Amino acid sequence: MSSVRADAQYNFGIATSDWSGTSQLYLNPAYIADSRESYTIDIASLNAGLYNNLGSLNSGGGRVISALSKGNSSSVFDYSNSNTFSLLAPYAQIHGPGCMVTINHKHSFALTTGISGMNQFNNFNSSLYKIIDDSASAPAGNINLTSQNFNYTAQVWAHIGLSYGGVVYEKGHHQIKVGATLRYLDGLGYIGLKGKNLDAHYVSGNDSVFVNKSDIEFASNVLSTQGAVFNGVSNNNFLSEFLGAKSGSGVGGDIGVVYEYIQDTTAGWYDHDGKTDIDRTKNRYKLRLSAAVRDIGYITYKSANNSNFEVTGNGYITGHGLSDSVTNYQNFRTYALEHGFTADTSHQNTKVHQPTALVLGADYNIYQRYYVNVTFVGNLVNRQQFGTSYYDQLTITPRFDSRDLSIGLPISYNSLAHNVMLGVGVRYRGFFIGSDDMLALFFKHQFGFNFYFGGCVPMYKILPKGSTVHYSAPPEPDMEHGGRADTLEIDNCPDVLDFSMAAPVINKTNIIVQKAPTDIDSFTDPKKNTDFYRQN
Repeated sequence: MSSVRADAQYNFGIATSDWSGTSQLYLNPAYIADSRESYTIDIASLNAGLYNNLGSLNSGGGRVISALSKGNSSSVFDYSNSNTFSLLAPYAQIHGPGCMVTINHKHSFALTTGISGMNQFNNFNSSLYKIIDDSASAPAGNINLTSQNFNYTAQVWAHIGLSYGGVVYEKGHHQIKVGATLRYLDGLGYIGLKGKNLDAHYVSGNDSVFVNKSDIEFASNVLSTQGAVFNGVSNNNFLSEFLGAKSGSGVGGDIGVVYEYIQDTTAGWYDHDGKTDIDRTKNRYKLRLSAAVRDIGYITYKSANNSNFEVTGNGYITGHGLSDSVTNYQNFRTYALEHGFTADTSHQNTKVHQPTALVLGADYNIYQRYYVNVTFVGNLVNRQQFGTSYYDQLTITPRFDSRDLSIGLPISYNSLAHNVMLGVGVRYRGFFIGSDDMLALFFKHQFGFNFYFGGCVPMYKILPKGSTVHYSAPPEPDMEHGGRADTLEIDNCPDVLDFSMAAPVINKTNIIVQKAPTDIDSFTDPKKNTDFYRQN
């Protein structure tokens, strides 16, 4: 019935790898700049699961989804004592065919496609939910209920995106990359319910809920307002209603920046055809810092195919009254007015917002192929409007990372249920499988679970045939003297004791030096190397 988007699409176990193709651009589009792949062809991938803070799960994931779809949450939840809750059951995202192409190390492009579906029920009163959805768990006795600033949104939408990543600065120990994604959003269908205030008094055994100061708005392009009021959202036709609904449209996107610190600038070079260049088949950074704003934008559903319904005022309702007395929209409106409410319908444009979030990351190379990543996801959305939103989450992922194999162990703390989640992700070349929250597979009393898998065809960068790898960078100009090279008259660059690169040169007195000293003593003692030290 409801949901929250916590970490629905990030695949933390594998997404922070530099060999993960387009998976990494869902964290930050700048990651695809200076990619380790020449190109990748995406086949498909799936990420799905559920998450909540209504109560801990006492059953496996399949039984949870089945029970929730039948309105029987007591069979899978051990309810918490929280006054309000948010519930995700379920979310799913399918990524379709796509590709990424590296033009050169400074410029990369990607094309991505997908369909997303999710619900969000945010900040709803727990007791009122039990009364409405699960009468067996309704509180005993008469109680007062208050629910303010709650929001329910369910939406299915398709998207196609074009991403760019580029290197804008690269010198010495430092590299800076930027990236952006522009998406076309096709809204297949949505249902929204939000309220500023709902004060209710429940009378046990009387099937009555007395409501004060109600201010509730319903909107949808899936079901007519009258159909939604009378029939609810039947799980038997819910998906067909969505896929057959009149669509909305919009534009969304992401922006990001990445900084990399390269500790050892003498490593990772190769020679080929008399030229020296950086070996871009391997990671060189010691520390990588990143920042991105994800999922900017919204989908607009036009008034011609959109229904809105608003209920205000004070009154009371009973379950029997709704089922026995209401047979059509006019009777329902009469019933609402007789019991103190105002019930009006309209048709107007409705915006359903994307789950805009701030994503901050730090990736540290501990030793050789071992890394640790820290990622923070923070909500940037106003939850008083129709749409979905993220809940703040911090994830630490130690990983082994190479071209052919990546293994990550994400450990997350989420502000929704205030619990710790543990997962694992494995990638072998272009194929991956994993979970960011897998404890429910082994233990009861967890607050959620998820899984993901997918594949692509990667073409990794390789060194040109006949290349020779070495560990010395080409000499740089002496910046203390304006970056100019030596001339016969002026010594702009200090001499460097690199005997392996010594060659015949002409000194400032035009005397040819035929041989360089082979050890430091010969260099400092003119008597041991008379050929190298000559007088005018």
